[in-house]
Amino acid sequence: MNTTANANSKNHFRNVGIDVGKSTLDIFIYELDLHWQIANAEQDIRCLLATLRRYKLARIVVEATDGYERVLVEACMTKGLPVIVVQPAHVRQFAKAQGLLAKTDKLDARLIAQFGAVLQPEPRALPSQNVRQVKDLLARKRQLNEARTQELNRRQQATKALQASHTRVIKIYDKEIAWVNAQLEKAVAAVAEWHHTYELLSSVPGIGDGVTFTLLGELPELGQLTHRQISALCGLAPINRDSGNLKGKRRIRGGRAPIRTVLFMAMLSAIQHNPVMRRFYTRLVENGKHKKVAITACMHKMITILNAMVRDDRAWQMT
Repeated sequence: MNTTANANSKNHFRNVGIDVGKSTLDIFIYELDLHWQIANAEQDIRCLLATLRRYKLARIVVEATDGYERVLVEACMTKGLPVIVVQPAHVRQFAKAQGLLAKTDKLDARLIAQFGAVLQPEPRALPSQNVRQVKDLLARKRQLNEARTQELNRRQQATKALQASHTRVIKIYDKEIAWVNAQLEKAVAAVAEWHHTYELLSSVPGIGDGVTFTLLGELPELGQLTHRQISALCGLAPINRDSGNLKGKRRIRGGRAPIRTVLFMAMLSAIQHNPVMRRFYTRLVENGKHKKVAITACMHKMITILNAMVRDDRAWQMT
């Protein structure tokens, strides 16, 4: 593969798709119909980036693959290359829309590059090391909480002779969760630009550190979007399901699941301790709304309030 000659002879912007595997990376430059494969290792990635920098790049599109893409993405961002991480489901939907069913590493890399060329997603700036650490800690906390819940469920079904074993394991999870929470406090405190936003969010009754840390780490767009945009980003905007005379139920879907999860738990507290949310929830239930629907509506209302608070730089007001 004479990549140097190709790079020097072409002047147009290129869309690169990279299919990430545990041990290999498949690279495809869409406009040149050019494919090659390398090892998913730091030294090989450095050589790859040296090659890609010879091109005029519109974007490098990479699928999120359980962390296998992390070294590549961070290396691209460090070198100032326009890398974008996309969800695999979006790429597969793009493939289905074209009737593409075959799947190989080369075809996947080509499809990812085509996805970038056609839909033209915009690159994002590299989060700081502290911000990435917060996201990692939040992910670890979710893993530990899920494992703890599973162990609690097992203990309920266990015989009396085994319950002590489950209890010991639960205590280990409690200890690890406490450690992660302590690390989260330190990591969040180390991000200077978050200090004021943390104070604003913490002024809301029913919103504790769990929600605040998640919003800071998982929703950097808070305060920068409209209420409709922020609701859609969190998966809290009701989606219409109408066709002709049929009026389907509005449902929420998509968005960032970790945010929905923590907001749901926060609303269980807020409807008890936050007068504004309690009145809103009570009115919905009295008007015949199912309790779960009412809680979802409270989640939607809360995220729009938090977005406005950060946007307008004002603390919580009992209105």
